[in-house]
Amino acid sequence: MEAFFVSTGLVAIAEIGDKTQLLALLLAARFRKPVPIIAGILVATIANHALAAWVGMAAGAFLNGPWMKWVLGLAFIGFGAWALIPDKFEDGDRPKDRAGVFLTTLVAFFFVEMGDKTQVATVALAAKFQQVLLVAAGTTLGMMIANVPAVLIGEAAATRLPLKYIRWAAAASFAAIGVWILVAG
Repeated sequence: MEAFFVSTGLVAIAEIGDKTQLLALLLAARFRKPVPIIAGILVATIANHALAAWVGMAAGAFLNGPWMKWVLGLAFIGFGAWALIPDKFEDGDRPKDRAGVFLTTLVAFFFVEMGDKTQVATVALAAKFQQVLLVAAGTTLGMMIANVPAVLIGEAAATRLPLKYIRWAAAASFAAIGVWILVAG
């Protein structure tokens, strides 16, 4: 269960202020239909993070060796640095509403999450723990913990969150896990 709990906590913190959370706020403000938005986020995250966890587990098994702890430890420290960089939408990132709310959310979330720090963290967590199901379930729960309130509360509350301090907490969490991997191995 360690893989599940670590994955949940790390992604829930790292997702605060992330590009996908900004997308959730944007979708909520634009469509004002929380149920299909939340369902789209859930399905997109399950698909995206299951794939990322599978890739991570395969990479971890393939790259198994004493130097693997250095790769993972330094990767998590790098995620910590990456978490300090605020995400912003480019004009081309804004979702189009040609399809229904659910499908728009599903497609937009899946593609915006590609290469995002939470997806890359999912790969690294699966490489570390070698547990596809627990890591994917944990990272998906973490995404939902961060994004469901964003959808429900909406844009007004998001402008009042201290995103700078939340990014620092996420960065510290990633860095602490990186150091823990390097020290505890």
